[in-house]
Amino acid sequence: MFDDRYRIIKSQIRHSFDKAAPRYDEVAMLQREVANRLLERLDLIKLVPQQVLDLGCGTGHNSQRLDKRYKRAQVISLDLAPNMLKQARKHKSWFNKQRFICGDAERLPLVDNSIDLIFSNLTIQWCHDLDSVFKECFRVLRPGGLLMFSTLGPDTLHELRSSWQQVDNNNHVNAFIDMHDIGDAMMRSRLSDPVMDVENITMTYQQVMPLMRDLKILGAHNMTQGRPRNLTSKTKIAALCDAYENYRTEGVLPATYEVVYGHAWAPEDKQKAQNGTDGVFHFPLEQLRKR
Repeated sequence: MFDDRYRIIKSQIRHSFDKAAPRYDEVAMLQREVANRLLERLDLIKLVPQQVLDLGCGTGHNSQRLDKRYKRAQVISLDLAPNMLKQARKHKSWFNKQRFICGDAERLPLVDNSIDLIFSNLTIQWCHDLDSVFKECFRVLRPGGLLMFSTLGPDTLHELRSSWQQVDNNNHVNAFIDMHDIGDAMMRSRLSDPVMDVENITMTYQQVMPLMRDLKILGAHNMTQGRPRNLTSKTKIAALCDAYENYRTEGVLPATYEVVYGHAWAPEDKQKAQNGTDGVFHFPLEQLRKR
């Protein structure tokens, strides 16, 4: 079971990304790279959507790319943080049909069966309840619609987490959900034909503090319920830097991100899938692994 100390506070998420919005693009190299890889996957899928949802649009760069890719579609840019949407609006041209909505992925302010494609890049790791997220995606997708997403896995920033554990017993780094648990949540939502894979992407730094600074600018610093409430002392920061030195390789410090990719479809007959009368038996991935 997920430790409540690592549960991310939603009001803190909104506040953090609101504050980060003006400078977010300065340090969002990983986010752009993962978005590129996720968009490349759309090249392999034949889909002509009329309504596209950029779920967790951030500053709007992916919304613009989706708008250019699907010229006849309306792109809906949705984000929890109002200031992110403010930045995203700056990229809108007079000629597209883009809409901007401030909303929560766990309670989408959209009508049933209204979206053909949900694209979500590095967003759902900030959600409390994955079951709610995927059930909402199922609800708003039209029959035959596609969900395409990326998120972060539990090995993300394992070097930073391990180094902090040598300093004290507090949790200093956000914790993320395992790929198999994400797959289980997708299955429970009745999304069809889920496919998932994972890769590690490593960023490098000369020192630890620039990594910590980038996380703060991104709004991706520690936002867990059990985070320390007091300022971290200089002594602890020095101890962290010493501990992280154990990971130095070829003159640089690695920061590993476990990136999980997934996609799934809304069944052609959603009613049957919801009622469990579609002739498909759903087994949790954990049960299949045990067998």
